[in-house]
Amino acid sequence: MSDTSNRIVQKLWSYCHVLRDDGLSYQDYLEQLTSLLFVKMADEREQQTGQSQPIPKGYRWADLARPDMEGVKLEQHYRDTLKKLGEAGGMLGLVFRKAQNKIQDPAKLRQLIVELIGKEDWLSMSADVKGDAYEGLLEKNAQDVKGGAGQYFTPRPLIQAIVDCIQPRPGEVVMDPACGTGGFLLAAHEYLKEHHQLDKGEKRHLRFDALRGVELVPGVARLCAMNLFLHGIGPDDDSKASPIAEDDSLRSEPADHTDVVLTNPPFGKKSSITVVNEDGDTDRQTLTYNRPDFWTTTSNKQLNFVQHVKSLLKIHGRAAVVVPDNVLFEGGAGETIRRKLLHECEVHTLLRLPTGIFYAQGVKANVLFFDRKPGSKTPWTRTLWVYDLRTNIHFTLHQNQLTRADLDEFVACYRPGERQKRKATWSEKTPEGHWRPYSYEELVARDKVSLDLFWLRDESLEDSASLPAPHVLAREIAEDLRAATEQIESILGDLEARANGRGA
Repeated sequence: MSDTSNRIVQKLWSYCHVLRDDGLSYQDYLEQLTSLLFVKMADEREQQTGQSQPIPKGYRWADLARPDMEGVKLEQHYRDTLKKLGEAGGMLGLVFRKAQNKIQDPAKLRQLIVELIGKEDWLSMSADVKGDAYEGLLEKNAQDVKGGAGQYFTPRPLIQAIVDCIQPRPGEVVMDPACGTGGFLLAAHEYLKEHHQLDKGEKRHLRFDALRGVELVPGVARLCAMNLFLHGIGPDDDSKASPIAEDDSLRSEPADHTDVVLTNPPFGKKSSITVVNEDGDTDRQTLTYNRPDFWTTTSNKQLNFVQHVKSLLKIHGRAAVVVPDNVLFEGGAGETIRRKLLHECEVHTLLRLPTGIFYAQGVKANVLFFDRKPGSKTPWTRTLWVYDLRTNIHFTLHQNQLTRADLDEFVACYRPGERQKRKATWSEKTPEGHWRPYSYEELVARDKVSLDLFWLRDESLEDSASLPAPHVLAREIAEDLRAATEQIESILGDLEARANGRGA
């Protein structure tokens, strides 16, 4: 991150602590920044280009920043502005839809408008500076464990390594059906800019058509839209559709297919909805998606996302999906989906991720890489290559963070663009190698076609002298306990739902 980006992050973030005293969460603050930044930049663009802005008269930056706009008058006008802009279409409507004023003190709102945002010339900054600054704020927000915002933020070094393996190409469409704050889409955007000399048509395609995302949570969709906008992605007005849709990806069969899917679906095993009965009592009910394009029906959200990704892909389309361990070994629907996936797609790579890299705790995850293929009587998967970045490897969010360099060996072993030249680093003579192939026959011979594959000797189980530091060990124990608790609560929820159904 540049010095300018750092300065802006520190400037904006320091004011967040002032507003925390008024009960504002980090995400509430980010949403206020998002709304105000958009209005300010629309004003700057009109002044520089002379083109009319999409924000109607009476609700523009000049109206908010007027010297006489103070106290209750400012508070009411800001509310009216959010409501008016939330009724618009396109990117404008997405950024402002359901936006609310969370700043109760008009004096603090005035300071945010005039001092913090008003004194910066945002449009003169490069997209890299604006984008990096906003990304910095999103990462700080993700670190707020209490707010739970971390589940929407995938570690950027991991995203960069995945994109380096997938290698999106000019003219392709990259989709993230659970886009969070847009990390995968931005990484694909940067990769295409850095690795290709784009002509005018390709640049236009990259800005308006190449990147597509869906996000279920309205506030997060708003942050994602602004994140892309600050990086120069998407329309400035309502002339074209927003690259981000606010929706439930799993609700229906996709109308369009895409070249590349990159995604880290939300953690949590079950899909559920809250039902309110006639007496006003609430009950959580398991949500099952009946999709004709799915191989099997299940309430497991992660397994549904794997099926959805396959449906999203064009024939020969490429995917990389972050999945928790249970997707690799769970029986029933899980086994059915793994068998179908191995048959109908070329499932060629599995990256076992280390613990301690996600802001959402208690996660043991992997990245599954596969390509969709045409119909065939014989399975498309011939060999699954597995890279173990978990056994005997320990990261934390603060003292020992995952870096892009930690994934260099994996990317080198993956051999982007020339997978046929892969060579194993594991053999009986080199049992410590982290890169190993498994044939299709070996995979289907395993119990429940489990893809939970590991072979390295776990040093901590055999040598007490090589145990990780106590705080690392304690964190891993805590993560295991959280994962176990989540599974127990999920089972209890299902049992209660069945019991309530019988009682009715």
